[in-house]
Amino acid sequence: MSLPLVYTVSNAFKPLSELFIFPPRLWVRNPTFDNFRDLFVLMARSRMPFSRYLFNTIFISVAGTAGHVIMASLAAYALSKHDFPGRQLMFNVVVLSLMFAPQVTAIPNYLIMSKLGWVDSHAAIIVPAWASSLGLYLMKQFMDQVPDSLLDAARIDGASEFRVFWQIVLPTVKPAWLTLIILSFQSLWGETGGRFIYSEQLKTLPYAMSQMVSGGIARAGVGAAVGLLMMIVPITVFLINQSNVVETMSTSGMTG
Repeated sequence: MSLPLVYTVSNAFKPLSELFIFPPRLWVRNPTFDNFRDLFVLMARSRMPFSRYLFNTIFISVAGTAGHVIMASLAAYALSKHDFPGRQLMFNVVVLSLMFAPQVTAIPNYLIMSKLGWVDSHAAIIVPAWASSLGLYLMKQFMDQVPDSLLDAARIDGASEFRVFWQIVLPTVKPAWLTLIILSFQSLWGETGGRFIYSEQLKTLPYAMSQMVSGGIARAGVGAAVGLLMMIVPITVFLINQSNVVETMSTSGMTG
């Protein structure tokens, strides 16, 4: 599992002469910081301040992740703990939607964003992230394991529905929403917004990085440095919550 990570770190410090050796070497022989120096020079020459690209990516990642966790948790609570007409049909639609790859829904998504007037805005990326069916499915499967008797006892004691959800259900399913934060954040962190965003001031860090490494073989070292920098944040977030991810994946298919 760690081999690709080690290889990415090693490549970031390789000079061009080592990057093109065949067969590839895992470890760098003559480490250098030239790749990072070249990257910083290109950042300084970009059309927009580099901080703007970074802010756009952080804003999209945080807003999209927060909205996704809130929407998925609330919807999962209703589907799991409340009986109403059409509940099973709604959940079946959610499960069915998991079968569709993003490439299949790309054109319908664009048409919807265009009708709403959200093309060339961050909303075209953030709002669809809120409605990701994977998060809803994951949260519902975990909430199904929370005993109904525990919630009924809280209601008898006078707890409101929102208090039951906030103080009992959410803490109980903490591994699930922590895992959801990781999955959503990683997905949005790498979002280029190429289908929806055209204004330079709204573009994201991955887009800016991809443009910097598009200069052919001469930019191979810069590309290796970019790969390492783009990997650091999501990997760090994952390592911090690794135990919760393992717990969630081992129990998310169970129901109470």
